[in-house]
Amino acid sequence: MSQATSSQNTICHQIAQELNVRSEQVNAAVTLIDDGNTVPFIARYRKEVTGGLDDTQLRTLDSRLTYLREMDERRQTILKSIQEQGKLTAELQKEIQDADSKTRLEDLYLPYKPKRRTKGQIAIEAGLEPLADTLWTHPQTEPESEAANYIDTDKGVADTKAALDGARAIVMERIAEDANLLETIRRYLNTNAELCARVVAGKEQEGEKFKDYFEHNERISKVPSHRALAMLRGRNEGVLQLSLNADPEQEEGARNSYCETLIANHYDIHLSDAPADSWRKQVISWAWRIKVSMHMETELMGAMKERAEIEAIEVFATNLKDLLMAAPAGPRATLGLDPGLRTGSKIAVVDATGKLLATDTIYPNPPQKQIEKSARVVEQLIRKYNVDLIAIGNGTASRETDAFVADTLKRANLKVQTVVVSEAGASVYSASELAANEFPNLDVSLRGAVSIARRLQDPLAELVKIDPKSIGVGQYQHDVSQNMLAKRLDAIVEDCVNAVGVDVNTASPALLTRVAGLSSTIAQNIVNYRDENGRFEARTALKKVARLGPKAFEQCAGFLRIMDGKNPLDASAVHPEAYPVVKNIAEKNQKAVKGLIGNSDFLRSLKAVDYTDDTFGVPTVSDIIKELDKPGRDPRPEFKTATFADGINEVSDLEPGMVLEGVVSNVANFGAFVDIGVHQDGLVHISALTDRFVSDPREVVKAGDIVKVKVMEVDVQRKRIALSMRLTDEPGQDNRATRSDRGAKPKGQPRNPRQRSEPQGNSAMGGAFAAAFAKAKK
Repeated sequence: MSQATSSQNTICHQIAQELNVRSEQVNAAVTLIDDGNTVPFIARYRKEVTGGLDDTQLRTLDSRLTYLREMDERRQTILKSIQEQGKLTAELQKEIQDADSKTRLEDLYLPYKPKRRTKGQIAIEAGLEPLADTLWTHPQTEPESEAANYIDTDKGVADTKAALDGARAIVMERIAEDANLLETIRRYLNTNAELCARVVAGKEQEGEKFKDYFEHNERISKVPSHRALAMLRGRNEGVLQLSLNADPEQEEGARNSYCETLIANHYDIHLSDAPADSWRKQVISWAWRIKVSMHMETELMGAMKERAEIEAIEVFATNLKDLLMAAPAGPRATLGLDPGLRTGSKIAVVDATGKLLATDTIYPNPPQKQIEKSARVVEQLIRKYNVDLIAIGNGTASRETDAFVADTLKRANLKVQTVVVSEAGASVYSASELAANEFPNLDVSLRGAVSIARRLQDPLAELVKIDPKSIGVGQYQHDVSQNMLAKRLDAIVEDCVNAVGVDVNTASPALLTRVAGLSSTIAQNIVNYRDENGRFEARTALKKVARLGPKAFEQCAGFLRIMDGKNPLDASAVHPEAYPVVKNIAEKNQKAVKGLIGNSDFLRSLKAVDYTDDTFGVPTVSDIIKELDKPGRDPRPEFKTATFADGINEVSDLEPGMVLEGVVSNVANFGAFVDIGVHQDGLVHISALTDRFVSDPREVVKAGDIVKVKVMEVDVQRKRIALSMRLTDEPGQDNRATRSDRGAKPKGQPRNPRQRSEPQGNSAMGGAFAAAFAKAKK
């Protein structure tokens, strides 16, 4: 077996253990990925090969595969470097081969890593290593007397002090480069060390938003992502100083760290009154304080940041998925309204397919207040284009515009549904190259109204045109690794698009780009072909598109839909490669293929095993039968809307005790933000989501959910709203759940008129917040 094959098997075995699946499944998936297959394609159309691994497992597998391969590449580099130095022993090689993390690998490489000449190396060159060994292992040796034997001015050892200093440097470097010792100290610190945050003197007023952390201690292993990122941001802005306290249980003023005891124990050093013990004690103390502690502080804070980033990215990814998979209103003529004050409200009318029909600008709000004229424009557009829906952006003047539209519809006796939709990212789309190509002669502000209308018809199809980071459902999104964030969000968008499927005859280039196997170039080529040759009548016609070769067709065909085409299967998720299975089912039962589709009673009587062959097993045949029952089934929920309370338009209109309906706009680790129609999202703290204990708000709610909330407290001046989903709670009571947590401000969202309210220590409102904070401070 070659080294590469052995390494591949080891990696696959490790991933299999982590995913709790068989190694054969992982091996098969890795082979498919290496052959250029996409995760959506593998998850849906290669279930027999992978043993049914789903898209979530495959995404994790793909991520771990990259990490472990990078680690293996680094392992080989380290082995080669040590081998070239002539220092690679069988024992060291085994330790390096057995290393299970990049951190462990680097620890083992430390003593052999090429570096600038250190004090320890200079001391070794001066012949002081025997002195270091003697004093370290023979405590009865008298340091001064022994050091006198090593004085040599030609080698830079002028006196006994220089000799002892050199010997100390040698041992200190050994301690700092002992991989097993570092692992022992790391485990201790991970369990016990505290992260300490302190305000920089004189920065109290400037750093007011970080006041929760002006004097804050917390176990570094327990710091939740939002607090970690808040403190790191405070440090980056020069407001906070962060340090690591290795011994939080020690009394203040204690001289020695427990980590010094760990060092002594590791080398079986028993300090007493022996002549060399004073020197040995100094070596241990200095090694910890000067070498190891600084290294560990940097490493542990880096690990904390990485954990926080991963968690924050997952929060963003989950919220994004919920938003993308929100219920579409469907193909209905829609009027989009982007509300405004001085510059007016922009109108765009689109037909059922999203095609722009008309635009206009009205001024129903102050300072112009052209209410009658604006009402006539809206009424005429509705009647002329048979508008079914009105989408109103939730930015500035949203509720005023909503009230104006409601009054207009009532007076004109028009039965049109009005929905307030999030306009996060609409301005980003408006100014993008994509929007400019789509609407080259349309004013930027009117493009935003088009986006608002379309995102009500189909949130997924419209939101894919916007950089996921600009959609506004992230937590500290600008503080995390942008490459890691982009990769994770792109994967979410790809999975969502392929789960729903895409109508190839109406999809935009942006939507087609997200289909498995299609690049932006091929997506544009599909649109160009469609423009030049008319609609696609069959999936096979896709093979005529420039640069859409056999591999791309294999990956994308099952996710592209052709409605009312020549072959009814082209409108389903059945892959063209599996059409023979359907033909076999039809022939065996003497039915036409068209007669199978939607024939629920007949399809439920079929046994998948009767139609399997060497290529298509039970999982695929079962999927085909389900798809024939409901071809092109949309996995998204039924369209519903929240009804905002009449007369509640501003924060100042709210009163404690009110029960309102709202839409969950964002979910963070410490609770959920809810849009209740007052231009300011309120916060339901995690302790007020339900009567039972929850560790993750997403157990209870997700972005887009329609919920009932009770107003617990309102701070008009600071625009903060505390809400509860436990409708039996009473304002002013101690309504806490068994949860002690504090929320820090997730400033990662793009600037938006609808700023979020969030808890900040003692300033947070509501009994749940106050109780949790008081408990935390205790």
